Amino acid sequence: DLGFTLRESLKPQKNYVFYCQSCGDIIVKDRKFLRVLPLPSENWSALVEEWCCHPNPFARSTLHPQHDDCFLGDTFFLLNSGNESHKSKENTRVICKRCKSMLGETVSSDTIKYYVTEVIIQPAEASFSPTSRSQFVQSMVAQCLVELSSARSTFRFIIKGDNGKIYILIWLLNSDTLLVESLGSSSSHSVFTLFGDTFMPSSGPVRTWNAAKVLYQPCIKSRNKDLADAWENDIGVHPLKFPSETCLELLLILGLSTTSLPPSLRCMNSFQVRSSCY
Repeated sequence: DLGFTLRESLKPQKNYVFYCQSCGDIIVKDRKFLRVLPLPSENWSALVEEWCCHPNPFARSTLHPQHDDCFLGDTFFLLNSGNESHKSKENTRVICKRCKSMLGETVSSDTIKYYVTEVIIQPAEASFSPTSRSQFVQSMVAQCLVELSSARSTFRFIIKGDNGKIYILIWLLNSDTLLVESLGSSSSHSVFTLFGDTFMPSSGPVRTWNAAKVLYQPCIKSRNKDLADAWENDIGVHPLKFPSETCLELLLILGLSTTSLPPSLRCMNSFQVRSSCY
């Protein structure tokens, strides 16, 4: 897989190196975790009132990792900053020193949130291998959609930026699509060259990709505002937060994919159609 599935691949008692996905600069070097734990859903604190017959005992508690912890969220992971140089105030952007890309943000004076679309994590013994930015972004977003739909039976998603704005509405149709391309077919090959390199190189005569098929609506410049407001107030819709720049990248990737389809297949009930490989 092009993306790094954190929940499956990040294990305790192993050394990892964290790289900036855009330029390959080392962000965190040789970090070993004693605990790798999933975070509860974002609304867990509000639900405690339904579980307890007395006042919420966790009302003043926050979930911050210790130095040897890694906490996994839907679109991010939390690390203890320790003595790292970008230790700073709450809600400050964490920027790559080399390429100036946004990697995450500070949650507190000693906790950093890194977004899964901005950082590549590899075992310390492995070497960094660059990946096409568009491939990586759509792969990681598709993995998030597939995992959440499987775990929570959620199929509608709001893509929000770190500035709080809504950028895209996504409706997951199915995650079991298999795309097959014959190397001898020039017409099919032209579809995927829109995204840079081929997704999964193969020496055989046929290439295949797992893909998630989605419908989407752009929400920039107040487009589809009424629908976005309705989805935001719907408990059946799950919000996903990414850096604002990444949301725009994702919107561009979606648009390029839609234009690669025949005109008759580009829309469904006013939504635009897209298949994301992962």
